[in-house]
Amino acid sequence: MRALLTALAALLFAGGAAAADLTVRVTDASGAAVENAVVTFTPAAGVSAPIRFSWPYQVAQQNLQFDPYILIVPVGATVRFPNLDRVRHHVYSFSEGNRFELELFGRDETRSYRFTQVGVAAVGCNIHDQMQAYIIVVDTPHVGRTTASGAVVIPGAVGAGTLRVWHPNLRARGGAVSRATTLPASGAVQETFAVQLRAGGHGH
Repeated sequence: MRALLTALAALLFAGGAAAADLTVRVTDASGAAVENAVVTFTPAAGVSAPIRFSWPYQVAQQNLQFDPYILIVPVGATVRFPNLDRVRHHVYSFSEGNRFELELFGRDETRSYRFTQVGVAAVGCNIHDQMQAYIIVVDTPHVGRTTASGAVVIPGAVGAGTLRVWHPNLRARGGAVSRATTLPASGAVQETFAVQLRAGGHGH
């Protein structure tokens, strides 16, 4: 029995060791941390299993702001847009591949939209120009957003693939830079990106 338990423990440990964590740090040209950068790893072999994230697929309107400022969803997800304000909102995006319009709706009303194209939807309100949000539609489960430290940990990313960093103020086509990489099957991995941002563009 003890031998069996030892064998099981060894298997569990080996499984844990194989689940390598990828840490990506994003800085600007001066070396300062970049918050709210979305980092994705897309395996070259593709993704077969359905992609699901633990957070709500929702962008609320509250205090004349969108919450959250950046939402990551899998392609095909339906996103809810509840209005928690006392005023009406008119939510839209003109982004290529993810154009939509949710005409005037009031307090405690909710509209929804299904995002079928990988990419970025810049979201605004036709009435309140200060309201802005971004919905990042991805086809990989290996994704995260940098914190104030400029770092994000992405579990389970292994093998050959593409690392991509997007930020709303990044100076590059589509607001993103990418590079090919091959990640080992075990052990901690660290990658760094130094990006060019527009002036005053570190976060929200």
